[in-house]
Amino acid sequence: YKLDDRIAEQRLINAWEDVMGKMIANHTKDIFVKHKQLFVTLDSSALRNELAMAKSKIVKMLNQTAGADVIEDVVLK
Repeated sequence: YKLDDRIAEQRLINAWEDVMGKMIANHTKDIFVKHKQLFVTLDSSALRNELAMAKSKIVKMLNQTAGADVIEDVVLK
């Protein structure tokens, strides 16, 4: 059933605020994982641009927190 993958994805989503901080979490409207990509909807275009420059660092930090290679990319909307 691949439940381990789903549990790791949920762990990663739950860790978003801890990893990214309260300010970024407050501007996050939606977050989900699909096909090893983390989709994040933000309400601030300036914040979206800042995070776009740090995608690889975000992927690395979130995967470390989840304890597995859950995502390969971050898609910011």
